[in-house]
Amino acid sequence: MQIDFHHGTVYVIARYAGFGHREAAVVAYCSQYVDDATNSGIIHFTNGAMYQRTSSAHKTLDYRNFRKLANCYVWIPFHFLPGNGGKRAGENPDGTFIDKIICRPDSPVAHDMLSECIRQRDNLQGLHRLGIAMHVYADTWSHQGFAGVSHQVNNIAALDRQGKPDPELKGRLKRLFGNIFNDATSSFVGGTLPLGHGAALSHPDRPYFKWSYRDHQDQLVKRDNPAQFSAAAHAMCKAMQRFRIGDADARPPGLPNEARDKINHLLQTLTDPAGDSRHQQWLARIKDGYFDFPPVTLDYRPKGVKSWKDEALQTRKAKDRQKDRFPYHPSFLGSDWKHFHDALLAHRYSVIRKILPRYDICAA
Repeated sequence: MQIDFHHGTVYVIARYAGFGHREAAVVAYCSQYVDDATNSGIIHFTNGAMYQRTSSAHKTLDYRNFRKLANCYVWIPFHFLPGNGGKRAGENPDGTFIDKIICRPDSPVAHDMLSECIRQRDNLQGLHRLGIAMHVYADTWSHQGFAGVSHQVNNIAALDRQGKPDPELKGRLKRLFGNIFNDATSSFVGGTLPLGHGAALSHPDRPYFKWSYRDHQDQLVKRDNPAQFSAAAHAMCKAMQRFRIGDADARPPGLPNEARDKINHLLQTLTDPAGDSRHQQWLARIKDGYFDFPPVTLDYRPKGVKSWKDEALQTRKAKDRQKDRFPYHPSFLGSDWKHFHDALLAHRYSVIRKILPRYDICAA
């Protein structure tokens, strides 16, 4: 999914789940920042203090460099949560190990991830971790059928939208993937294969798309993104409601019907190709009182002036250098930026070391 859903829609869902503006803004910021936290390494302060941060995304992706991008610490815990074929812990889907790590919507693995998040709700980073979990949970719908590794399971063909082959798409794929894309058959060949849903470009992430493709087994797969994103929003609201009451086994109502109708309408009718443009349209409706909560001005700045990073480190640069030194202030320890990175580490450890082993999945 893109910024319009991960930030704008998530904020709206959080408000309907019962969170106030400040809490919902934190959840939504963290949800989107998972895609924008591309720097990792040690932060050095001028007083000698240090802080180890982690990354949850890569920089502008070059899918021809698969070796560099095949990072299980980024793709598997934050973007392509293994689905274990939709089966519970102790059970195995048909096939081989790769079939266990294909992402599946609303899987038992995802529910275990959410339960662990709810159990840690009273930590200082509780809300921040919820935002991260909401990003991962949402992506189980949009990234379904793909795996966060370089493998032929991600090899697709005959990609089209609404039953109409895109005449420009073949050229784009050829330019992006080079010789591993066969423009005669519109498929991927060779020993190096696309990572995640790279072969599908941004089709899985656009809320208004209806599209199809043939998977690695030549099975026709039809995708209705508006319906899938709507289902995700309803399930995410229930998860947030369970978080608020502190009961992972509760059965809350989720989104009211009126809210679902408004969210569905925007998912289908905001069709600008640019995710940033659709995001601004969500923010405008939040400001104008379109939804059933008081209007409020909401913004998102991953870097630069008034960003969380700027507030924590007093830096407005988009990219850090190893030699950079930052002024230290005691408020750093309570900053949203630090809480986010602490939550990233907690989430990754929980998924890789605690949850996936229950499903006999060794990911790192």
